Amino acid sequence: MLIQTPAEGLYDELFDSDNRVRPHCKPLENWLVDSDEDLIAEKRREANVLFQRLGITFNVYGEDQGADRLIPFDLIPRVISAADWQILSSGLRQRVQALNRFLHDIYHNFEIVKAGVLSAEQVFANPQYQPGMQNLKLPRNLYSHIAGIDLIRHNDGDFYVLEDNLRCPSGVSYMLENRRMMMRLFPELFASAPVAPVDHYPALLGETLRAASLKPNPTVAVLTPGRFNSAYFEHAFLARQMGVELVEGADLFVRKNRVYMKTTVGPQQVDVIYRRIDDDFLDPLAGNPKSMLGVPGLYAAYRSGNVVFANAMGTGVADDKSIYPFVPDMIRFYLGEEPILKNVPTWSCRKPKDLKYVLEHLSELVVKEAQGAGGYGMLIGPKATKKELSHFADLLKAKPHLYIAQPTLSLSTCPTFVEEGVAPRHLDLRPFVLSGKKIQMVPGGLTRVALKEGSLVVNSSQGGGTKDTWVLEGDPC
Repeated sequence: MLIQTPAEGLYDELFDSDNRVRPHCKPLENWLVDSDEDLIAEKRREANVLFQRLGITFNVYGEDQGADRLIPFDLIPRVISAADWQILSSGLRQRVQALNRFLHDIYHNFEIVKAGVLSAEQVFANPQYQPGMQNLKLPRNLYSHIAGIDLIRHNDGDFYVLEDNLRCPSGVSYMLENRRMMMRLFPELFASAPVAPVDHYPALLGETLRAASLKPNPTVAVLTPGRFNSAYFEHAFLARQMGVELVEGADLFVRKNRVYMKTTVGPQQVDVIYRRIDDDFLDPLAGNPKSMLGVPGLYAAYRSGNVVFANAMGTGVADDKSIYPFVPDMIRFYLGEEPILKNVPTWSCRKPKDLKYVLEHLSELVVKEAQGAGGYGMLIGPKATKKELSHFADLLKAKPHLYIAQPTLSLSTCPTFVEEGVAPRHLDLRPFVLSGKKIQMVPGGLTRVALKEGSLVVNSSQGGGTKDTWVLEGDPC
Protein backbone atom coordinates (compact mmCIF):
# COMPACT_ATOMS: atom_id res chain seq x y z
CA MET A 1 0.00 0.00 0.00
CA LEU A 2 1.38 3.41 -0.99
CA ILE A 3 1.88 5.91 1.85
CA GLN A 4 1.84 9.61 1.02
CA THR A 5 4.77 11.47 2.56
CA PRO A 6 4.00 14.54 4.72
CA ALA A 7 4.29 18.13 3.61
CA GLU A 8 7.67 19.76 4.15
CA GLY A 9 8.09 21.59 7.45
CA LEU A 10 5.50 19.56 9.38
CA TYR A 11 6.36 17.09 12.12
CA ASP A 12 5.13 13.66 11.09
CA GLU A 13 4.73 10.80 13.57
CA LEU A 14 5.91 8.17 11.03
CA PHE A 15 8.51 9.95 8.89
CA ASP A 16 11.38 12.20 10.00
CA SER A 17 12.40 15.41 8.19
CA ASP A 18 14.37 13.36 5.64
CA ASN A 19 11.32 11.15 4.95
CA ARG A 20 12.95 8.21 6.69
CA VAL A 21 10.79 6.03 8.91
CA ARG A 22 11.34 6.72 12.59
CA PRO A 23 12.97 3.65 14.22
CA HIS A 24 10.15 2.99 16.68
CA CYS A 25 7.61 3.08 13.81
CA LYS A 26 9.34 0.51 11.59
CA PRO A 27 6.90 -2.36 12.45
CA LEU A 28 3.96 -0.09 11.59
CA GLU A 29 5.52 0.92 8.29
CA ASN A 30 6.22 -2.72 7.39
CA TRP A 31 2.57 -3.56 8.06
CA LEU A 32 1.30 -0.66 5.96
CA VAL A 33 3.54 -1.49 3.01
CA ASP A 34 2.55 -5.17 3.09
CA SER A 35 -1.18 -4.54 3.55
CA ASP A 36 -3.66 -4.77 0.72
CA GLU A 37 -5.72 -1.58 0.39
CA ASP A 38 -8.93 -3.47 -0.38
CA LEU A 39 -8.47 -5.61 2.74
CA ILE A 40 -7.98 -2.50 4.89
CA ALA A 41 -11.12 -0.97 3.41
CA GLU A 42 -13.04 -4.15 4.23
CA LYS A 43 -11.70 -4.10 7.79
CA ARG A 44 -12.82 -0.50 8.13
CA ARG A 45 -16.35 -1.42 7.09
CA GLU A 46 -16.27 -4.30 9.59
CA ALA A 47 -15.17 -1.90 12.33
CA ASN A 48 -18.08 0.45 11.55
CA VAL A 49 -20.57 -2.41 11.78
CA LEU A 50 -19.13 -3.57 15.09
CA PHE A 51 -19.11 -0.07 16.58
CA GLN A 52 -22.74 0.39 15.52
CA ARG A 53 -23.75 -2.93 17.09
CA LEU A 54 -21.98 -2.06 20.33
CA GLY A 55 -23.71 1.33 20.43
CA ILE A 56 -20.43 3.26 20.29
CA THR A 57 -22.00 6.47 19.04
CA PHE A 58 -22.36 10.08 20.07
CA ASN A 59 -24.96 12.79 19.65
CA VAL A 60 -24.38 16.22 18.14
CA TYR A 61 -26.84 18.62 19.72
CA GLY A 62 -28.99 20.55 17.32
CA GLU A 63 -28.62 18.19 14.38
CA ASP A 64 -31.79 17.31 12.54
CA GLN A 65 -30.59 13.96 11.25
CA GLY A 66 -31.45 12.43 14.52
CA ALA A 67 -29.87 10.96 17.43
CA ASP A 68 -26.63 9.09 17.24
CA ARG A 69 -23.81 8.76 14.78
CA LEU A 70 -20.50 6.94 14.69
CA ILE A 71 -17.22 8.64 15.46
CA PRO A 72 -15.04 7.78 12.46
CA PHE A 73 -12.36 5.27 13.49
CA ASP A 74 -9.05 5.14 11.65
CA LEU A 75 -7.33 1.77 11.46
CA ILE A 76 -3.76 3.12 11.36
CA PRO A 77 -2.52 3.55 14.95
CA ARG A 78 -0.48 6.46 16.24
CA VAL A 79 2.81 5.27 17.78
CA ILE A 80 4.55 7.03 20.69
CA SER A 81 8.05 5.99 21.74
CA ALA A 82 8.82 4.89 25.30
CA ALA A 83 11.20 7.84 25.69
CA ASP A 84 8.52 10.35 24.65
CA TRP A 85 5.97 8.78 27.00
CA GLN A 86 8.38 8.98 29.93
CA ILE A 87 8.62 12.76 29.45
CA LEU A 88 4.88 13.12 28.87
CA SER A 89 3.83 11.10 31.92
CA SER A 90 6.21 13.05 34.19
CA GLY A 91 4.92 16.35 32.85
CA LEU A 92 1.28 15.28 33.20
CA ARG A 93 1.77 14.23 36.85
CA GLN A 94 3.44 17.55 37.60
CA ARG A 95 0.72 19.58 35.90
CA VAL A 96 -2.26 17.80 37.49
CA GLN A 97 -0.65 17.97 40.93
CA ALA A 98 -0.22 21.76 40.58
CA LEU A 99 -3.79 22.22 39.31
CA ASN A 100 -5.21 20.34 42.30
CA ARG A 101 -3.06 22.46 44.62
CA PHE A 102 -4.38 25.58 42.89
CA LEU A 103 -8.00 24.51 43.33
CA HIS A 104 -7.51 23.80 47.02
CA ASP A 105 -5.78 27.16 47.46
CA ILE A 106 -8.46 29.31 45.80
CA TYR A 107 -11.14 27.81 48.05
CA HIS A 108 -9.09 28.05 51.26
CA ASN A 109 -6.00 30.22 51.70
CA PHE A 110 -5.90 32.30 48.47
CA GLU A 111 -2.09 32.36 48.59
CA ILE A 112 -1.69 32.62 44.82
CA VAL A 113 -3.94 35.69 44.76
CA LYS A 114 -2.18 37.27 47.75
CA ALA A 115 1.15 36.72 45.97
CA GLY A 116 -0.16 38.54 42.89
CA VAL A 117 0.35 35.62 40.50
CA LEU A 118 -3.36 35.83 39.63
CA SER A 119 -5.69 38.75 40.25
CA ALA A 120 -8.70 38.41 42.53
CA GLU A 121 -10.96 39.26 39.59
CA GLN A 122 -9.59 36.40 37.48
CA VAL A 123 -10.40 33.91 40.21
CA PHE A 124 -13.44 35.13 42.10
CA ALA A 125 -15.29 36.67 39.14
CA ASN A 126 -14.80 33.54 37.07
CA PRO A 127 -18.22 32.06 36.15
CA GLN A 128 -17.01 28.62 37.23
CA TYR A 129 -15.96 29.73 40.72
CA GLN A 130 -18.21 28.26 43.41
CA PRO A 131 -18.22 30.43 46.59
CA GLY A 132 -20.00 27.60 48.44
CA MET A 133 -16.83 25.49 48.09
CA GLN A 134 -14.84 27.88 50.27
CA ASN A 135 -13.44 26.21 53.40
CA LEU A 136 -15.03 22.88 52.45
CA LYS A 137 -12.58 20.12 53.32
CA LEU A 138 -12.31 17.41 50.69
CA PRO A 139 -10.65 14.02 51.22
CA ARG A 140 -6.94 14.27 50.34
CA ASN A 141 -7.58 17.85 49.16
CA LEU A 142 -8.43 16.47 45.73
CA TYR A 143 -10.69 18.34 43.33
CA SER A 144 -9.97 16.83 39.93
CA HIS A 145 -9.83 13.05 40.30
CA ILE A 146 -10.07 12.53 36.53
CA ALA A 147 -8.28 14.99 34.25
CA GLY A 148 -8.02 14.96 30.46
CA ILE A 149 -5.06 16.99 29.25
CA ASP A 150 -5.07 17.90 25.55
CA LEU A 151 -1.64 17.83 23.91
CA ILE A 152 -0.28 18.58 20.48
CA ARG A 153 3.14 18.07 18.95
CA HIS A 154 4.49 21.10 17.09
CA ASN A 155 6.97 21.37 14.20
CA ASP A 156 9.83 21.54 16.68
CA GLY A 157 9.00 17.99 17.82
CA ASP A 158 8.02 19.05 21.34
CA PHE A 159 4.65 18.37 22.97
CA TYR A 160 2.59 21.38 24.07
CA VAL A 161 -0.43 21.42 26.37
CA LEU A 162 -3.35 22.88 24.46
CA GLU A 163 -5.90 22.85 27.30
CA ASP A 164 -6.77 21.21 30.60
CA ASN A 165 -10.12 19.41 31.07
CA LEU A 166 -10.87 19.07 34.77
CA ARG A 167 -14.67 18.96 35.03
CA CYS A 168 -16.10 15.96 33.16
CA PRO A 169 -13.43 14.98 30.60
CA SER A 170 -14.80 12.47 28.10
CA GLY A 171 -13.42 10.13 25.48
CA VAL A 172 -11.70 7.42 27.48
CA SER A 173 -14.25 4.79 26.38
CA TYR A 174 -13.23 5.41 22.77
CA MET A 175 -9.59 4.93 23.75
CA LEU A 176 -10.46 1.52 25.21
CA GLU A 177 -12.76 0.41 22.41
CA ASN A 178 -10.28 1.52 19.75
CA ARG A 179 -7.69 -0.80 21.28
CA ARG A 180 -10.16 -3.67 21.48
CA MET A 181 -11.12 -3.14 17.86
CA MET A 182 -7.51 -3.16 16.67
CA MET A 183 -6.75 -6.34 18.61
CA ARG A 184 -9.82 -7.98 17.13
CA LEU A 185 -9.16 -6.95 13.54
CA PHE A 186 -5.35 -7.18 13.45
CA PRO A 187 -4.13 -9.47 16.25
CA GLU A 188 -0.98 -10.29 14.29
CA LEU A 189 0.07 -6.63 14.36
CA PHE A 190 0.52 -6.66 18.14
CA ALA A 191 3.06 -9.46 17.86
CA SER A 192 5.37 -7.12 15.94
CA ALA A 193 5.69 -4.37 18.56
CA PRO A 194 5.78 -4.16 22.40
CA VAL A 195 2.59 -2.12 22.81
CA ALA A 196 1.75 -1.10 26.39
CA PRO A 197 -1.74 -2.22 27.50
CA VAL A 198 -4.59 0.17 28.33
CA ASP A 199 -7.36 -2.27 29.26
CA HIS A 200 -6.70 -1.85 33.00
CA TYR A 201 -8.00 1.74 32.94
CA PRO A 202 -11.45 0.84 34.40
CA ALA A 203 -9.71 -0.90 37.32
CA LEU A 204 -7.57 2.19 37.94
CA LEU A 205 -10.63 4.44 37.67
CA GLY A 206 -12.54 2.29 40.17
CA GLU A 207 -9.57 2.39 42.52
CA THR A 208 -9.37 6.18 42.17
CA LEU A 209 -13.07 6.67 42.86
CA ARG A 210 -13.00 4.45 45.94
CA ALA A 211 -9.96 6.38 47.18
CA ALA A 212 -11.99 9.61 46.86
CA SER A 213 -13.80 8.60 50.07
CA LEU A 214 -12.13 7.95 53.40
CA LYS A 215 -14.73 5.28 54.21
CA PRO A 216 -13.74 1.63 53.90
CA ASN A 217 -15.41 -0.07 50.91
CA PRO A 218 -17.41 2.97 49.78
CA THR A 219 -20.34 2.57 47.39
CA VAL A 220 -19.66 4.25 44.03
CA ALA A 221 -22.20 5.26 41.38
CA VAL A 222 -21.93 6.96 37.99
CA LEU A 223 -24.44 9.80 37.63
CA THR A 224 -25.50 10.41 34.03
CA PRO A 225 -27.90 12.98 32.53
CA GLY A 226 -29.47 10.10 30.62
CA ARG A 227 -29.36 8.32 27.30
CA PHE A 228 -29.85 11.48 25.22
CA ASN A 229 -26.55 12.91 26.44
CA SER A 230 -23.78 12.88 23.81
CA ALA A 231 -21.48 10.81 26.05
CA TYR A 232 -24.08 8.38 27.40
CA PHE A 233 -22.34 5.39 25.83
CA GLU A 234 -19.24 6.25 27.85
CA HIS A 235 -21.17 6.63 31.11
CA ALA A 236 -22.79 3.20 30.70
CA PHE A 237 -19.56 1.63 29.47
CA LEU A 238 -17.47 2.81 32.44
CA ALA A 239 -20.12 1.87 35.01
CA ARG A 240 -20.34 -1.61 33.50
CA GLN A 241 -16.56 -2.03 33.34
CA MET A 242 -16.13 -0.93 36.98
CA GLY A 243 -19.04 -3.02 38.21
CA VAL A 244 -20.87 -0.04 39.75
CA GLU A 245 -24.38 1.31 39.26
CA LEU A 246 -25.26 3.75 36.50
CA VAL A 247 -27.87 6.13 37.89
CA GLU A 248 -29.89 9.14 36.79
CA GLY A 249 -31.16 11.85 39.10
CA ALA A 250 -34.51 10.08 39.51
CA ASP A 251 -32.70 7.01 40.90
CA LEU A 252 -31.31 8.97 43.85
CA PHE A 253 -32.78 10.77 46.83
CA VAL A 254 -31.45 12.59 49.87
CA ARG A 255 -32.51 11.88 53.44
CA LYS A 256 -30.92 13.58 56.46
CA ASN A 257 -28.09 14.89 54.28
CA ARG A 258 -27.20 11.42 53.02
CA VAL A 259 -27.58 10.22 49.44
CA TYR A 260 -29.36 6.96 48.66
CA MET A 261 -30.10 5.10 45.47
CA LYS A 262 -33.25 3.12 44.97
CA THR A 263 -32.69 -0.62 44.58
CA THR A 264 -34.93 -3.68 44.42
CA VAL A 265 -33.98 -4.50 48.03
CA GLY A 266 -34.45 -0.98 49.37
CA PRO A 267 -32.38 2.21 49.67
CA GLN A 268 -28.59 1.93 49.54
CA GLN A 269 -26.36 4.79 50.64
CA VAL A 270 -23.99 6.19 47.99
CA ASP A 271 -20.61 7.45 49.15
CA VAL A 272 -18.94 8.53 45.89
CA ILE A 273 -20.66 9.94 42.81
CA TYR A 274 -18.71 10.00 39.56
CA ARG A 275 -20.84 12.74 38.14
CA ARG A 276 -21.13 13.51 34.45
CA ILE A 277 -23.43 16.48 35.05
CA ASP A 278 -22.33 20.12 35.22
CA ASP A 279 -22.26 21.95 38.55
CA ASP A 280 -25.37 24.02 37.93
CA PHE A 281 -27.58 21.00 37.21
CA LEU A 282 -26.62 18.77 40.15
CA ASP A 283 -29.17 20.13 42.60
CA PRO A 284 -32.20 22.28 41.65
CA LEU A 285 -32.29 23.66 45.19
CA ALA A 286 -28.76 25.05 44.94
CA GLY A 287 -28.25 25.55 41.20
CA ASN A 288 -30.58 25.77 38.23
CA PRO A 289 -34.11 25.46 39.69
CA LYS A 290 -35.38 24.02 36.38
CA SER A 291 -32.90 21.17 36.37
CA MET A 292 -34.50 17.72 36.05
CA LEU A 293 -31.11 16.01 35.91
CA GLY A 294 -29.94 16.38 39.48
CA VAL A 295 -31.17 15.52 42.96
CA PRO A 296 -32.82 17.94 45.43
CA GLY A 297 -30.67 18.20 48.54
CA LEU A 298 -27.54 16.78 46.88
CA TYR A 299 -25.50 19.91 47.51
CA ALA A 300 -26.36 19.91 51.23
CA ALA A 301 -25.25 16.27 51.48
CA TYR A 302 -22.01 17.20 49.74
CA ARG A 303 -21.41 20.15 52.05
CA SER A 304 -22.01 17.87 55.02
CA GLY A 305 -19.25 15.53 53.86
CA ASN A 306 -21.59 12.56 53.46
CA VAL A 307 -20.92 12.11 49.75
CA VAL A 308 -17.92 12.85 47.51
CA PHE A 309 -18.16 14.15 43.96
CA ALA A 310 -15.63 13.19 41.35
CA ASN A 311 -14.83 15.65 40.07
CA ALA A 312 -15.48 18.20 42.79
CA MET A 313 -17.71 21.21 42.25
CA GLY A 314 -15.87 24.34 41.23
CA THR A 315 -13.07 22.64 39.29
CA GLY A 316 -14.06 24.57 36.17
CA VAL A 317 -12.02 27.58 37.31
CA ALA A 318 -8.81 25.66 36.63
CA ASP A 319 -9.71 24.58 33.10
CA ASP A 320 -10.98 27.98 32.02
CA LYS A 321 -8.92 29.07 29.01
CA SER A 322 -8.25 32.45 30.63
CA ILE A 323 -6.55 30.65 33.55
CA TYR A 324 -4.58 28.30 31.28
CA PRO A 325 -1.70 30.76 30.61
CA PHE A 326 -0.90 30.77 34.34
CA VAL A 327 -0.47 27.00 34.83
CA PRO A 328 3.33 27.18 34.40
CA ASP A 329 3.34 29.85 37.14
CA MET A 330 1.23 27.53 39.32
CA ILE A 331 3.82 24.77 38.91
CA ARG A 332 6.57 27.13 40.02
CA PHE A 333 4.46 28.62 42.85
CA TYR A 334 3.15 25.39 44.40
CA LEU A 335 5.83 22.84 43.50
CA GLY A 336 8.96 24.96 43.17
CA GLU A 337 9.72 23.26 39.85
CA GLU A 338 10.10 24.29 36.24
CA PRO A 339 7.30 23.01 33.98
CA ILE A 340 8.17 19.85 32.09
CA LEU A 341 5.48 20.40 29.45
CA LYS A 342 5.19 23.65 27.53
CA ASN A 343 2.15 25.87 27.22
CA VAL A 344 1.11 27.36 23.89
CA PRO A 345 1.87 31.14 23.95
CA THR A 346 -1.42 32.86 24.77
CA TRP A 347 -2.79 36.39 24.61
CA SER A 348 -5.51 37.25 27.12
CA CYS A 349 -7.91 39.63 25.40
CA ARG A 350 -8.99 41.11 28.73
CA LYS A 351 -5.62 42.92 28.72
CA PRO A 352 -5.76 46.04 26.53
CA LYS A 353 -2.25 45.49 25.20
CA ASP A 354 -3.00 41.86 24.27
CA LEU A 355 -6.34 42.83 22.71
CA LYS A 356 -4.63 45.43 20.53
CA TYR A 357 -2.13 42.84 19.30
CA VAL A 358 -4.84 40.25 18.62
CA LEU A 359 -6.99 42.67 16.61
CA GLU A 360 -3.96 43.69 14.55
CA HIS A 361 -2.97 40.07 13.84
CA LEU A 362 -6.38 38.39 13.78
CA SER A 363 -5.76 36.68 10.44
CA GLU A 364 -2.70 34.91 11.90
CA LEU A 365 -4.16 33.67 15.20
CA VAL A 366 -6.56 31.15 16.69
CA VAL A 367 -9.17 32.84 18.90
CA LYS A 368 -11.13 30.81 21.46
CA GLU A 369 -13.91 31.45 23.92
CA ALA A 370 -12.57 31.14 27.46
CA GLN A 371 -15.57 28.95 28.31
CA GLY A 372 -15.80 27.25 24.91
CA ALA A 373 -15.55 23.53 24.17
CA GLY A 374 -15.94 21.04 21.37
CA GLY A 375 -14.38 23.29 18.72
CA TYR A 376 -17.29 25.75 18.87
CA GLY A 377 -16.91 29.51 19.32
CA MET A 378 -13.47 29.42 17.73
CA LEU A 379 -11.79 31.32 14.90
CA ILE A 380 -8.84 29.92 12.95
CA GLY A 381 -7.50 33.13 11.47
CA PRO A 382 -5.47 31.80 8.51
CA LYS A 383 -8.51 29.84 7.24
CA ALA A 384 -11.17 32.47 8.01
CA THR A 385 -13.01 34.63 5.50
CA LYS A 386 -13.00 38.42 5.66
CA LYS A 387 -16.56 38.29 6.95
CA GLU A 388 -15.60 35.87 9.76
CA LEU A 389 -12.60 38.01 10.71
CA SER A 390 -14.77 41.13 10.85
CA HIS A 391 -17.40 39.32 12.95
CA PHE A 392 -14.82 38.12 15.48
CA ALA A 393 -13.23 41.55 15.67
CA ASP A 394 -16.63 42.92 16.72
CA LEU A 395 -17.02 40.16 19.31
CA LEU A 396 -13.58 40.88 20.77
CA LYS A 397 -14.22 44.60 21.02
CA ALA A 398 -17.60 44.05 22.69
CA LYS A 399 -16.54 41.43 25.26
CA PRO A 400 -12.76 41.00 25.24
CA HIS A 401 -12.69 39.22 28.62
CA LEU A 402 -14.47 36.23 27.08
CA TYR A 403 -11.65 35.39 24.65
CA ILE A 404 -8.03 34.31 24.42
CA ALA A 405 -5.84 34.02 21.32
CA GLN A 406 -2.95 31.75 20.38
CA PRO A 407 -0.60 31.39 17.42
CA THR A 408 -1.62 28.89 14.77
CA LEU A 409 0.51 25.88 15.67
CA SER A 410 0.96 23.14 13.11
CA LEU A 411 -0.27 19.95 14.74
CA SER A 412 1.82 16.90 13.89
CA THR A 413 0.52 14.52 11.24
CA CYS A 414 0.11 10.77 11.08
CA PRO A 415 -0.73 8.40 8.21
CA THR A 416 -4.50 8.05 8.04
CA PHE A 417 -6.71 5.88 5.86
CA VAL A 418 -8.83 8.30 3.81
CA GLU A 419 -10.73 8.12 0.52
CA GLU A 420 -7.66 8.83 -1.59
CA GLY A 421 -5.53 6.23 0.21
CA VAL A 422 -3.10 6.63 3.11
CA ALA A 423 -2.33 10.29 3.66
CA PRO A 424 -1.05 12.46 6.55
CA ARG A 425 -3.68 14.11 8.75
CA HIS A 426 -3.31 16.38 11.78
CA LEU A 427 -3.96 14.99 15.27
CA ASP A 428 -3.83 15.65 19.00
CA LEU A 429 -3.69 13.49 22.13
CA ARG A 430 -5.79 13.42 25.32
CA PRO A 431 -4.19 11.33 28.10
CA PHE A 432 -6.38 10.68 31.16
CA VAL A 433 -4.75 11.34 34.53
CA LEU A 434 -6.26 9.79 37.68
CA SER A 435 -5.60 11.32 41.12
CA GLY A 436 -6.37 9.23 44.21
CA LYS A 437 -3.94 7.91 46.79
CA LYS A 438 -1.42 8.47 44.00
CA ILE A 439 -1.44 9.83 40.46
CA GLN A 440 -1.90 7.11 37.83
CA MET A 441 -2.55 6.84 34.10
CA VAL A 442 -2.49 4.20 31.40
CA PRO A 443 0.10 4.70 28.63
CA GLY A 444 -1.27 6.83 25.83
CA GLY A 445 -4.74 8.28 25.65
CA LEU A 446 -7.31 9.24 23.06
CA THR A 447 -5.84 10.32 19.73
CA ARG A 448 -8.23 12.50 17.73
CA VAL A 449 -7.56 13.10 14.06
CA ALA A 450 -8.80 15.74 11.62
CA LEU A 451 -9.98 13.73 8.62
CA LYS A 452 -10.23 16.68 6.23
CA GLU A 453 -7.03 17.53 4.38
CA GLY A 454 -5.29 20.48 6.03
CA SER A 455 -7.85 20.79 8.83
CA LEU A 456 -6.62 21.46 12.36
CA VAL A 457 -10.00 20.78 14.04
CA VAL A 458 -9.99 17.27 15.52
CA ASN A 459 -13.23 17.38 17.56
CA SER A 460 -15.72 14.63 16.72
CA SER A 461 -18.51 17.22 16.74
CA GLN A 462 -16.64 19.01 13.94
CA GLY A 463 -16.00 15.96 11.75
CA GLY A 464 -12.89 14.52 13.39
CA GLY A 465 -12.17 10.85 14.05
CA THR A 466 -10.11 8.75 16.45
CA LYS A 467 -7.16 6.34 16.34
CA ASP A 468 -5.69 3.72 18.60
CA THR A 469 -2.70 5.13 20.49
CA TRP A 470 0.32 2.88 20.91
CA VAL A 471 2.92 3.60 23.56
CA LEU A 472 5.83 1.22 23.18
CA GLU A 473 7.19 -0.45 26.31
CA GLY A 474 10.70 -0.34 24.90
CA ASP A 475 12.32 1.51 22.03
CA PRO A 476 14.54 0.00 19.32
CA CYS A 477 18.26 0.35 19.98
